[in-house]
Amino acid sequence: MSECPCGSAKPLAACCGPYMDGAPAPTAEATMRSRYSAHVLGNASHLAATLSGDQRADYDREEAEQSFADTKWLGLEIRRTAKGGEADDSGEVEFVARYRMGLQHGVHHELSYFTREEGAWVFSGCEMNPKAATVKSNKVGRNDPCPCGSGKKYKKCCGAS
Repeated sequence: MSECPCGSAKPLAACCGPYMDGAPAPTAEATMRSRYSAHVLGNASHLAATLSGDQRADYDREEAEQSFADTKWLGLEIRRTAKGGEADDSGEVEFVARYRMGLQHGVHHELSYFTREEGAWVFSGCEMNPKAATVKSNKVGRNDPCPCGSGKKYKKCCGAS
C-alpha cells in the first residue's frame, strides 16, 4: 500500500483513493485533499467530477493533463478550514501546495470554496494568495481605565509591573 499524496500519512486506499474512485467525500477538506492527490497522480477525471457545474464549463482536460507532465507536487499544508462539515452546504479550505516545474520551485496558496451539488462536495471557486484578516487592537494608555473593569487606572491595575 502506498501513502496518500495528500500528506495524511494514511494509505491511499484508506484516504483519498475511494473518493478518486467515485465515493462521495464526507467533507470539503476531504474533497480538497482528494483533488490535490488527483493532481499528483494525474487523475483528470476526478478533477472534472469534483468541479461545480459553473467551474466544469471552463475545465480544459488537455491543459490539466499537460500540467501533470510538467509539474511535480511536493507537499500539501492545510492552513485552515471553515464550515465544510458533514452537516454543512458550503465550506472553505485554505491550503499551500509546494511544487517543482522544471528547475523552478513554487508555492500555490489558495482559499478554495466548496458547495454541495446533488449531495456531493464540489469545488466552486477560489481566491489566490488570500491575505490574513487585519486585526485591529486599541492600545490602552497608562492613565486610561483598566480594560478588566476594576475602575482603576491601567497603570495602577493590570499595567503595574
